[in-house]
Amino acid sequence: MALIVQKFGGSSLAGAERLQRAAERIADTYRRGHRVVAVLSARGNTTDDLLREARGIAPELPARESDLLLSVGEQIAVAHMAILLHRMGLPVEALTGRQAGVLTDRVFGDARILEVRTERILRALEEGRIVLVTGFQGITEDGEITTLGRGGSDTTAVALAAWLKADVCRIFTDVDGVYTADPRILPEAKKLSAVSYADMLEMAAQGAKVLHDRSVELAMAHGLVFEVCSSFHDAEGTLVGPAESADFCGVAVRQEGEPAAVSLIGAACSREETFEQALRVLEPYAVQGAALRERCVTAYLPKEKAEAAARALHRQFLS
Repeated sequence: MALIVQKFGGSSLAGAERLQRAAERIADTYRRGHRVVAVLSARGNTTDDLLREARGIAPELPARESDLLLSVGEQIAVAHMAILLHRMGLPVEALTGRQAGVLTDRVFGDARILEVRTERILRALEEGRIVLVTGFQGITEDGEITTLGRGGSDTTAVALAAWLKADVCRIFTDVDGVYTADPRILPEAKKLSAVSYADMLEMAAQGAKVLHDRSVELAMAHGLVFEVCSSFHDAEGTLVGPAESADFCGVAVRQEGEPAAVSLIGAACSREETFEQALRVLEPYAVQGAALRERCVTAYLPKEKAEAAARALHRQFLS
């Protein structure tokens, strides 16, 4: 009987149909005889809606009270899921970050998890219940509610898996794994069967938004291998772990501000000839500057040329 941690992102819980699908996935895992801890994000656009309403009162929000407000979204999600699982006849216990023992520092809005005090979760599991935990939030030693930053539910799931010594940790999302590029920008992007911690961190740093970077840092610190996979079908996802590859793993695009940044990522970027070859490929796209790091070549160029430049890099190095 395995202990399985599952994380469901907000888009995977938006609307009654998607909530039902996630509930069936949790229920199926439990009925197969496994112990299940499910981490939930706020459903759909709940967090944005909470922020918009609060900013209608005041454009600048005090950090402590902002965290108090935003933590509500995940609490609604676990309550809805608990109600649905109860209706399906399954034993379930829904917990806030505080109740689950997620201890953080005091950096409101961008807190780091220090430890997870797992006693209550383990007790509920021993009593045969499915445990639902609010993602994205924790509690300080002196009882203040904190949030972990956008995407922080990934980090909650990895932290729970690490401290609980889970057998499996799966991050369910609206994509079916980690790709060599954002498939919404480059439809020709390929799904990776595995990616190293270091490459995944670099992809996150350069604009890929698949995972919260601190979730990868935490997994690396604990040696935890986890899987990124689809909420909507059962295909195998992408394993994130320690295994290194000498190849290129992806292209990332950051288009916030001007100029945009397009990056080629992977251990093979450390070769000087890669830098020179990448600049030759990008020459037609009005490159304004470039930088070489250990596993990343980044070029800065006009925003309107970013997608075409990313496609050219992908075609040259990853096709």
